[in-house]
Amino acid sequence: MKDKTKKQEVKVEDPQTGVLKNQLARALADYDNLRKRTEEEKTTWIKFATQKFIANLLPIFDIFEASLTHTKDQGLAIGINQLKDLLRQEGIEEINPKVGDHFDENLHEVIETVPGKVEDEGKISEVIMRGWKFVGGNVIRHARVKVYIKKEEAEKAS
Repeated sequence: MKDKTKKQEVKVEDPQTGVLKNQLARALADYDNLRKRTEEEKTTWIKFATQKFIANLLPIFDIFEASLTHTKDQGLAIGINQLKDLLRQEGIEEINPKVGDHFDENLHEVIETVPGKVEDEGKISEVIMRGWKFVGGNVIRHARVKVYIKKEEAEKAS
């Protein structure tokens, strides 16, 4: 009887094949890293372009809101609300400080200091203009505010 079992061939890997496999793995990893970095850069550029566009649009938006206080035009009010909704959809929110809030240099810009009581020092005395920022991110325009300082410091400055 003949032995029907076949001998299994053991493949011995050529050293050059191992080198080529290693180079291929590195090239694929480099490509994947490049793809990820390109996507991140694309997202950053889109956000930057959006920020610049919104920063240029905000003064016009302020004019519309100021004119609404004088005209009480319903069509203008609807347009302003739609624009606000669009900004929210794009991940942009208002920085709307209130009188008495503590000044935050990350969100607010001091336009003027006003003499006040010691307990009011560092608090907002008046809001001049609201600001805008990306939700959880960069400030597009700081809110412009007046801030209380101690009367003694105000007198020294004069």
